[in-house]
Amino acid sequence: MEHIVTVQDAVTAFADWLEPTDAELDAIECEMPVILADVELLDAQIITLDRTPTELDARRIRRARRRALAARVALVNRAAGASLPGGAA
Repeated sequence: MEHIVTVQDAVTAFADWLEPTDAELDAIECEMPVILADVELLDAQIITLDRTPTELDARRIRRARRRALAARVALVNRAAGASLPGGAA
């Protein structure tokens, strides 16, 4: 007969090693505006799933889509500016 044992100790034994590093937390912090804009876009889209979108819903989705794109552009520009050596004066 084989014994059934828990593997929780083996899985959680390395929990301290799985914490995010400071660099990873900084990256998440930099991407937070994009994450929040995407959540706002998803919220606007979810509202219209069970009904026909009204003009107000369409405007809300367009506005949220523009904010999400603007947040992505800002993130890319910030990353590109940080990686360029020197800088134009």
